[in-house]
Amino acid sequence: MLWLGYVIQPPYFGGLGEELARNMWHRVVGMLSQVEEKQLCSNDLENTVTGTEERQWIRPDLPSRCTWKLGMSSAESPHCHSATMLILPNILRRIGDTPLVRMNKIPKAFGLKCELLAKCEFFNAGGSVKDRISLRMVEDAERAGILKPGDTIIEPTSGNTGIGLALAAAVKGYRCIIVMPEKMSMEKVDVLRALGAEIVRTPTAARFDSPESHVGVAWRLKNEIPNSHILDQYRNASNPLAHYDTTAEEILEQCDGKVDMLVAGAGTGGTITGIARKLKERCPNIKIVGVDPEGSILAEPEELNMTDKTQYEVEGIGYDFIPTVLDRSVIDKWYKSNDEESFAMSRMLIREEGLLCGGSSGTAMAAAVKMSTELKEGQRCVVILPDSIRNYMSKFLSDNWMCDKGFLTPNDLMVSKSWWWNLTLQSLNLCAPITVLPSVNIKKTIKILKEKAFDQAPVVDESGMILGMLTLGNMLSSVLAGKVKASDPVSKVLYKQFKQVRLTDNLGKLSRILETDHFALVVHDQIQCKFTPPSSLPSTLIFLSFSLPLTLSHFLISPFPRYLVLLLLSLFHH
Repeated sequence: MLWLGYVIQPPYFGGLGEELARNMWHRVVGMLSQVEEKQLCSNDLENTVTGTEERQWIRPDLPSRCTWKLGMSSAESPHCHSATMLILPNILRRIGDTPLVRMNKIPKAFGLKCELLAKCEFFNAGGSVKDRISLRMVEDAERAGILKPGDTIIEPTSGNTGIGLALAAAVKGYRCIIVMPEKMSMEKVDVLRALGAEIVRTPTAARFDSPESHVGVAWRLKNEIPNSHILDQYRNASNPLAHYDTTAEEILEQCDGKVDMLVAGAGTGGTITGIARKLKERCPNIKIVGVDPEGSILAEPEELNMTDKTQYEVEGIGYDFIPTVLDRSVIDKWYKSNDEESFAMSRMLIREEGLLCGGSSGTAMAAAVKMSTELKEGQRCVVILPDSIRNYMSKFLSDNWMCDKGFLTPNDLMVSKSWWWNLTLQSLNLCAPITVLPSVNIKKTIKILKEKAFDQAPVVDESGMILGMLTLGNMLSSVLAGKVKASDPVSKVLYKQFKQVRLTDNLGKLSRILETDHFALVVHDQIQCKFTPPSSLPSTLIFLSFSLPLTLSHFLISPFPRYLVLLLLSLFHH
């Protein structure tokens, strides 16, 4: 029996012995409830006092109490596998039974001998593999009497679990609050809002055990909102149970019980844990490959996680803690992935196989084409493709985004290049514009910008390091709205996100940036010497100038894009 999470709910027991099975189940739940009640007062539960109130937070990385073992009797298991309906009572019944698709061009491109199959989880009702666990967690909580009409569902998530829960909440009538890091795409936010969910964003860089993290904020909300529940995908047994009961069963049925390798990304770990446990029971010689992005710590051995990288662009996989539901003992080998190969493979899946999949699908497939080289003809590798392109239209599907993140260069793009495309910024002879120190007050800065007829200026420190950008419009509106005072320093109204180019970059790259941005800062690396050995001299980005798209009618003689009729000039005019 899988006992992995804080809440273990009774599944449907069909057939003979149903009453006996239910009685046994409720006895187990009763015993576990007593254990959990004691644990709420134990060291497993961290209590933080804020003012006069006690904040409760249950760690998402507690040791698992699961009793599952390979080879255990199926009679002891609460698992079920329901038949397919012909007419669905609601859209939630369109979760599961996703297609398994043979890859044709990609195996040939990589010289693979084995059969490569993709489990397309984006065919679920909400568009991802997380629909399975969302429905299972909600319905198990309902059966246990934990979730009642009028209650609130709160969940910390990368987005897809949130969408699955919001979908279930919309159909069943629950209030839904999703807490999500800022890194996650706006498409996910838009879908969640359309489903009626309330959204709270948290800093991407916040550690999981920080009060500012998506986990910490979710628990704070739970403590503040009556009749609210965190179903807790990181600890809830329903997460891997959903995949043990459905995803793995579907794969076995679709493959006639013959699978030699499974490749899947790891986030909470529920997907790979649930599938791997079932497949290892039925296919003892199968090899399970877990995929973990660089910057995450899920992989084993620990040496694989050694890197200076702390953030990555792929969404939905990897964590800075080990979730309770992740059983690393069933994973035979780990593959550490990077963003560049992930997005390149996602685009290849779309272009070559017609699969409109997301970024983490590319991650899993990129690992699969490397790990499955050891398989022979007649053997079979199944890859889990977790979600669709819907959530990433403004990200890796966009050439501009790929260029901006450094995964593509303008030269990689299939565009008609004008004569100026490969000219470098250095050839423009840019000179430094006016800059502002962060300590200068807003009133004085507004006066200077008006006198010089500028509407924006970079903010740098005394050494020339870039701190951000400020605009006249933002300063005026912030003062009028009462957000800041005119006497406040400009550091309070900075735009800290901006695009950078170097003097060695070509105008093609700058052209791409200016399609969506109003300016780009021109920077270069400068070595700072402070009586340190040459081998340890730090390199610092120093601000030089910034470029704007200016309409100069006399320059129209060349075929520049409409938005960049261009001459790129600095704000200091000669």
